[in-house]
Amino acid sequence: MTSAILSALSVLTKPIGETTVHGTQHTEQEALMAALQANQALLEERLKGEKGLYEVRSLREEVRAGVPWICADTEDITWSFVQECLLLLLSLARNLTLQLELFNQAPSPAMSRLRTPEMAPPLTPDVLSVAQQKTLGAALQFVVSLGLCPYLAPGVGVPLGRRSAFGKLVEGLVCHDVAPVPERRLLTTTAVLLELSVLSSLATMVYTRHLGDVMAALCQLGYRPHRPEKNTTREEKEISKEECKNCREALQKLLGKVYQPIVIKELLILQGGPKQAPPGPGTSGGNRSPLSQAPPWLRHLCGQLLSERLMQPNGVQSVLRAILEGGAGGESDWRKCDGVARILAACPQQSLSSDSYYSQVCPQILELLHFRDKLTAQQFQRVATRAALTMVQDCPMFALQYLLTPLFSSLHRCGRMAGEGQTQVTVEEWELTRCAEDVFKVSGTQTINSTMYKAKPRDLLYHSLLPSLSLAQICVVGNSPSAPLLKALGEAIPVLFDLYCFTKKNASHLRAPCQEILLWYFGNSELPVALSTLQQLCALDGGAGGVAPGFHFTPGSDGGAQLTPSETISDEDDALYERVSGEQWRVECMAQLLAEMKDSDLPGDFFLELLQALTCWAAEEEEEEQEVDTSAMTLLQLEQHLLGNVTGRSQKLALLQVLAVMCEGLPHTLLLRKPTQVVEFIVSMLQRACVGLDQVQAAAGPVETQTLSMGMGLVATLLSGPSPLSAEDYSSMSRLLPPLEEISQRHPEVVIQELASDLRTAIATHGAYQPDNVTRATQYQSPKTDNNVPTKKNFKTQTSPSQVSQTRLYSPTLHNNPSTHATQTPNTRAPIQTCIPNLRTQSSSGDSLAQKTHPSQRVSSGAGQGPAGVSAPDGGQSGGRGGSSSSCEPSSGTPSRAFSDCLLGACDPEVPTRAVALRTLTRAIQNRDREALQNQEKVLTLFLENLAHEDTFVYLSAIQGLAVLADFFPERILLRLQEEYQNGPSSQKERSLETRLKVGEVLMRASRAMGDLAPHHGRPLIGVFLRGTRDEDHSVRASCLSNLGELCQRLNYALGPWAQELSTCLTALIKTEKEAEVRRAAVHVIALLLRGLSDKATEVLSDVLLDLYRALKWVVRSDTDDVAVLHAQLALEDLDDVMRRFIFPAQKLEKKIVVLP
Repeated sequence: MTSAILSALSVLTKPIGETTVHGTQHTEQEALMAALQANQALLEERLKGEKGLYEVRSLREEVRAGVPWICADTEDITWSFVQECLLLLLSLARNLTLQLELFNQAPSPAMSRLRTPEMAPPLTPDVLSVAQQKTLGAALQFVVSLGLCPYLAPGVGVPLGRRSAFGKLVEGLVCHDVAPVPERRLLTTTAVLLELSVLSSLATMVYTRHLGDVMAALCQLGYRPHRPEKNTTREEKEISKEECKNCREALQKLLGKVYQPIVIKELLILQGGPKQAPPGPGTSGGNRSPLSQAPPWLRHLCGQLLSERLMQPNGVQSVLRAILEGGAGGESDWRKCDGVARILAACPQQSLSSDSYYSQVCPQILELLHFRDKLTAQQFQRVATRAALTMVQDCPMFALQYLLTPLFSSLHRCGRMAGEGQTQVTVEEWELTRCAEDVFKVSGTQTINSTMYKAKPRDLLYHSLLPSLSLAQICVVGNSPSAPLLKALGEAIPVLFDLYCFTKKNASHLRAPCQEILLWYFGNSELPVALSTLQQLCALDGGAGGVAPGFHFTPGSDGGAQLTPSETISDEDDALYERVSGEQWRVECMAQLLAEMKDSDLPGDFFLELLQALTCWAAEEEEEEQEVDTSAMTLLQLEQHLLGNVTGRSQKLALLQVLAVMCEGLPHTLLLRKPTQVVEFIVSMLQRACVGLDQVQAAAGPVETQTLSMGMGLVATLLSGPSPLSAEDYSSMSRLLPPLEEISQRHPEVVIQELASDLRTAIATHGAYQPDNVTRATQYQSPKTDNNVPTKKNFKTQTSPSQVSQTRLYSPTLHNNPSTHATQTPNTRAPIQTCIPNLRTQSSSGDSLAQKTHPSQRVSSGAGQGPAGVSAPDGGQSGGRGGSSSSCEPSSGTPSRAFSDCLLGACDPEVPTRAVALRTLTRAIQNRDREALQNQEKVLTLFLENLAHEDTFVYLSAIQGLAVLADFFPERILLRLQEEYQNGPSSQKERSLETRLKVGEVLMRASRAMGDLAPHHGRPLIGVFLRGTRDEDHSVRASCLSNLGELCQRLNYALGPWAQELSTCLTALIKTEKEAEVRRAAVHVIALLLRGLSDKATEVLSDVLLDLYRALKWVVRSDTDDVAVLHAQLALEDLDDVMRRFIFPAQKLEKKIVVLP
């Protein structure tokens, strides 16, 4: 019967072109009316004449008898047509309901017997074919267009005239002034559609196409205020209160069972468009809004319903999906996100209270941060961050309670754990991961503002971390940090810093988020707050905060971290070691964090803050040294006094530790990046010098005197610079006046007093009066007597420009001062004095010390000093070659005094003096200085002896010097180095091993510098390195293999005779060596061979190439060391490239042209 009913519906909804219409119609409306009448007549004829439709007619009559809304004598053709459609639709619904009941009660026995597990379940009777669905859809469209939409009040729903041309045609067909009244027609059509929607198959057809119209009808029937019109009775015009109540209940049921994003979208449409201005004389109707303005009662109703949807579980997500689904992430979508965020942040009027609203919405906003779909995550997180920031600004109390507290809950729990007997994990890995990554979103990502809409949104940095990457965008919107969020984040910074320190020790994906959070916080916090937080993290204020005592972070199974109770350490020494090493690691992590702030003044400000604290500490030392009478103290007072002393000393030690790590790990360009910071640094130096004036011995000490001299030299350099100082510069330098005045009055040395007075005068007069001492102080390096007292005569000695050097090795004693000469020993020299950057130890550079120093920061040396860096005696002349003077010019066949002092400096116990002397000798060799070349044996001996020195600066300088010597005299020097490398010193075994490794470094640098001479000078080295692969120590074996690889890749065809021996050695080491380091080196040699020979490998290594390939494959398959496997894979890739080029040579598209005679 289902097919017969749908066949009847198809007759009733047959298109106009296929209907036989008698006569000629003048308009489209007349043609449509005639078609509707003809279709009705044809349906009645077929229902009476065809036997197949007999059951349909019987069921239709049964339905007609059971409904109260049939109006047989209506004069409106459209409503008569709608009634026929409604009767057939109700017949279809009742037939499908009956068949479903029979299907569910008594399944077919045959189907039960024949059904197997792999068979599909039988179709239910309410499943319609595509053609049947098309027929049903056409009938529903006629019902809605002719029986529902024309009776909606103005402003309710979308008018038919704005939907299609057919809608405009229908608007003029309906007669509103004939029975039944429009309200009754609307109620009838809506009731039938709701009855149809009881069946799931029919409900899908109704709600997917006509949900908005049904909702509009229910809203009008249930909530529209009725106004009785003239000449009509109340019973004739209005529907009853009971019917209104039923419509309201039906609307609530409908809103509850339909997919919420669709419901919200339809409610937004029902709210209508904005109020339109009246069209001007030149405007056209096409410029109107597609949505007309809704009446006030409907706008209020839709707002209330939307608020209810919003405050339901997952209501926020439904609202966002309704508005944002289907977008491509363009400019309009980002504007939608901002608009929705502002709506979410504002409490609606329909809410009972603000507290209840935010308590339900804020958790849903946080859930928006945890989506994995890329486009959805970008849009939802945009809304969440904008809404959260607006909440924090407009209602910080609710935001703190319902938004920020849940965000930081995991970090706060880490800092407030209690219970000593716990043995299980207290904060799970997923909690810490989500919390840290949420905070990372707040601090590390910048939300796109209105000027950046055209730019693509930033790709998510961690696709695997999308469940919680959020809080960064909450804190920063348009690069504008929020003070409440900074305050809330500041409370969790100690725990977050502990987590950051943990990730620096382990491989964790939380390292980058934690670092970005900390950088964002310190970069956006106020300077006093940032400095206070840094002091707290470094334990300078008595406590570092962070994780609760008795707990620590441990690695998680997914690369994160979890908080677990720490094991109790019974040994006091072990506990002390753990605590001290932990504090040291925290300080190092802090220094690494500050090193990332390359564009911030915070590292320099923190450094100056520490120096100021150090100055205050020096001022308090004298008071602390005074003896305290403890005899009159009670035990409690004595205990508090002792604890106070211990705490004060621990804080001072922590201060020194932080200063030491910062000076060692941070470059001066980061610590003193602004002129004001340089001035603050000098002020701190001078203030400490003033504090030391009260102690006569300290004021006359070498360190204090040199520090004071360096500080005043910096002031003189600032005053005598090439660019004039501005009024702001002089204003900042005015802070130098009080300490300079105190030094000029109280310092025991006359020279220092005069210089301090002159500097003070120059600063006070803004450079109008600048004594000569100020200019000379920029080149001054104070020579010392044995009492470390600078002499005024040497300070005033002038030098010509050609005699000014970039660095000063040392200052010789003054021979023309009798009193000084009488007390001088022959080997007494003043300590090295160079510019500030050279005081820091360089790690592994082979460049000269002068190249490490910025030209604007170099302090020239005093009288008699040559450009090679060696000081000449007073009155001595320094010659030059090639346009540059040299202090190593020989005189009368014997080394000059300057060169002798340079040789002696290479043996000086002071590390800086020795290192600079070695660098000076190296530069002399590079410049082909005659005296240095004539004494190359002495220089070689000095370099070899300094290889055994333990300081990095010294032995690296010696290595560089030996490499330069080997480059100039390869035959002699390489032979000597080979002997040292094979034998080494015979004294201490550990020292001998280190020296041999350093000699190996020299040989490697020499191999790199050989160039085309490698086949000539490198053959003896191959034998030395091959013999070294059998050494007892694995470090020597690895060193020999490393050097062998560097050398062999430069030998080219000269490697042929050694190919077989090399292959045998490398293959044996790869397969038999127990030390992973040596196996790595052997595999790396093969990689360097293939890389160096490139296309020549098939010729040079033709006999052993297969053996090397098999050795590499053996490493990939069998070796347990990951690094060796990686090296082998890289070597195989190089070999694959070589063989591909050999087998498939590149085709050259060229043509030979022969000119015939």
